[in-house]
Amino acid sequence: MSCPICKKTAHPTYRPFCSRRCADVDLGRWVTGGYAIETTEEPEEFSETPPFREGLEGDGKLH
Repeated sequence: MSCPICKKTAHPTYRPFCSRRCADVDLGRWVTGGYAIETTEEPEEFSETPPFREGLEGDGKLH
């Protein structure tokens, strides 16, 4: 298996990468949106209350 960043042989410790450097390069691409897929869809509207909080009162208990 070759490293998806530099194409060297993958190292078992960093698989599928060859080194920590290449793993960090990949992580940086994820964080900065380098792997984002463009779309024409509009983002969904979010409610004020997250779904997991619906039904909870101020004391955090279900009512």
